[in-house]
Amino acid sequence: MFEKVTAAPPDAILGLTEAFKKDPRPDKVNLSVGIFKDDQGRTPVLKCVKEAERRLLEAEATKTYLSIEGSPEYGRAVRELMFGADHEVVRSNRACTAQCPGGTGALRVSADFLKKLFPSATVWFSTPTWPNHQGIFKSAGLNVAAYPYFDAAKNSLDFDGLLSALKSVAAGDVVCLHGCCHNPSGVDPTPTQWGAIADVLAERGALPLLDFAYQGFGRGLKEDAAGLFALARPGAELLIASSFSKNFGLYNERVGALTLVAKDSAAAETALSQIKSCVRTNYSNPPSHGGAIVATVLGDSALRQQWNEELAAMRNRISGMRSLFQKTMESRKTGRDWSFITQQIGMFSFSGLKPEQVDALREKHGIYFVRDGRINVAGMNAASMDRLCDAIVSVL
Repeated sequence: MFEKVTAAPPDAILGLTEAFKKDPRPDKVNLSVGIFKDDQGRTPVLKCVKEAERRLLEAEATKTYLSIEGSPEYGRAVRELMFGADHEVVRSNRACTAQCPGGTGALRVSADFLKKLFPSATVWFSTPTWPNHQGIFKSAGLNVAAYPYFDAAKNSLDFDGLLSALKSVAAGDVVCLHGCCHNPSGVDPTPTQWGAIADVLAERGALPLLDFAYQGFGRGLKEDAAGLFALARPGAELLIASSFSKNFGLYNERVGALTLVAKDSAAAETALSQIKSCVRTNYSNPPSHGGAIVATVLGDSALRQQWNEELAAMRNRISGMRSLFQKTMESRKTGRDWSFITQQIGMFSFSGLKPEQVDALREKHGIYFVRDGRINVAGMNAASMDRLCDAIVSVL
C-alpha cells in the first residue's frame, strides 16, 4: 500500500528549516521559523524556567496522567495571566481552560469542537495569516474564508477593508483574530480599532477565535491584551488559543491552552465537557512538564518577577533589532522607506520582498526568509546585520 504514496510538499516554514540545516555554508542565516534568538544566535532557557524545573524535579512524586483538561492550577494561571485576576471573566467563573500541546494543539481542539457542534460554520482568517491556520481547520472538515487585513502598499492595517468584510460575516460564523503581534505582518489594530471590531462581531452574532500566541512580545503583557479586553465584554462568548512557546521559551515542551468564555459559569462547564470529548479522541490528556513549569513560575512572586524581567529583555532585544535593521537599510540609500519595520511589533515583519527576491537571498547568500517576505526579526543579530542588509540590497 505504501508504495502508492506520493510525497507531500514541504511545509512552508518548517521545510525551510530542514533546507537550512542541510546548507553547508558557514555564514548562513535563518530568519524563517519563529524562534527567539539572543545576539549569539542561541535560543536560551530562561533562568526562571530552570529554577522551576529544579523545584519540580525535587518535589515530583508521580508520573501519573493528568485529567483530560489538564492541571487546574495551570488553567487558573492561564486565565489570570490573560485577563488579570480581578477581571469579570475570571471572577464570574464563566471561562474554562483545557491544557493543550502548544498553541497549534489548542487550535486543533477548537477546530474539532466547532466541527462537532457547529458544522456549518465558516471560519474566517486574515489575509495574510499564519500558513498553518487554514490547514488546521480544513483538516477538521470546516469551511474557511478570508478577510482583508494588510495593506502591502502602505505597510499598514487595511482597517476599512477589514471592517467592511466583517460586516458581511454570517451569524454563527467564526472569525479568527491575532491577539497581538500579528503573524506574519507585525501590524496590530489600535485599542480603538479593536473596540470597533468587537462591536461588529457582536452585531453580526459571530464568534471570535483569538490566536494569542505572543502575549508580552509586543508592548507588554497588559498592553498586548487590548484585543482580548475589547472582545471579552460582559456576557460575550469567545475562544482563545494561547501559547507559552514564545514568552516562556518553551518551544519543545509544547505548552498551550484553549480557553472558552461563555455567557455564564453553567454554560462554560457544559462546553468544557464537549472540549474534553474532543481531547479524549485526539491525544487523551495533555503532557505535564511544560504546564507545570508555567504554573510554578506564575504562582511564585519571585519567579514571576524574574520572568517579567526576562520577558522584557527579549522584547527589548527584538525592538533593538528592528531599529538597527531600519538604520542599516537606510544607510544603504535604497530609495525605500524602511520606517515600517520599527512601526510593527513582535517577532515578525513583512519585508516587502517578492518571492523571487527571497529565492535569490537563499540561493546566492544562504539567507532564509519565508517566500511571502516574512522575516523573523528575533533571529537577527548585530554581527550579521551588515551582511544581511547588503544581501537584501543586492536583490532589490
